Amino acid sequence: MKLLIVDDHVIVREGVHRLLAPYPDIVVRDAAAATQALTIFRTQRPDVVLLDLNLPNASGLELLRRLLKDDRNAQILVFSMHSEPLYASRALNAGARGYISKGAAAEELVTAIRRVAEGGRYVEREIAAQIVLMPSAGADPLQSLSTREADILRMLAEGKTLAAIASARGVTYKTIANSCAVLKEKLGVARTGDLIRLAIEMREGR
Repeated sequence: MKLLIVDDHVIVREGVHRLLAPYPDIVVRDAAAATQALTIFRTQRPDVVLLDLNLPNASGLELLRRLLKDDRNAQILVFSMHSEPLYASRALNAGARGYISKGAAAEELVTAIRRVAEGGRYVEREIAAQIVLMPSAGADPLQSLSTREADILRMLAEGKTLAAIASARGVTYKTIANSCAVLKEKLGVARTGDLIRLAIEMREGR
């Protein structure tokens, strides 16, 4: 099996190399950026691409789409620092065959790689359980946002405070705070800081 790791962090790439060293049937190559990943993918046709969503000067989701455009049968397993179900839903809806966080156990990562290589699908167990509990299981939660909620998310991405958003919309701070609580529930995040981070990453197309 040929595996291509796409991640801009050397420590992550080296860690996966060491993790898979005991498995002689898995030949590992790696890339730190989207352009390098595309070149290796096109010349070596790996069986599985282990793809990080956060790449320098590129969107992991956009690279995922480019890989699938190049080969609609590409087996892509997203390997992300994000364990929120929204990220998994977006990746799967974009065409990924699986999703696993960097906090997963090593054994589960190996299982996910092999499952995807065999043509199956794999979502980290804890994340899969959260997706099932989402209002529209498997769907992109962004599609469930109202126009007002999407606008609040946009303003958060622009760096506006809750007070500034309330002022801009002509409502009370409490109204915006309540809307943010609903947003966090819909998008599967626990803290306002996570919501802001998510809003920024969505704006950047990650």
